[in-house]
Amino acid sequence: MNTTLTVKINRQLRDDAKRAAEGLGLPLTTVVTALMRQFVRDKEVVVSAELKPTRAKIALWRRISLEMNAEKNQPKFYNAADLFKDLGLHR
Repeated sequence: MNTTLTVKINRQLRDDAKRAAEGLGLPLTTVVTALMRQFVRDKEVVVSAELKPTRAKIALWRRISLEMNAEKNQPKFYNAADLFKDLGLHR
């Protein structure tokens, strides 16, 4: 037996969600029902967001990238014995 659920939501969000659902060939009701079934089954709400990096983070990533590229000429050690030998430490 079906019932009606009334939810107060921003009109623009509703319209965007409806268009997105229609773009997948689904009515919005089917999407909401699937989300509610998933919620009942998993007892969790999964939220994801696309975060845009700040200018400071981009600058930091560039600096790290430059430092990593500069370190490419550094010796690589594949075991502790070789590292200790390079440091002049013998175990």
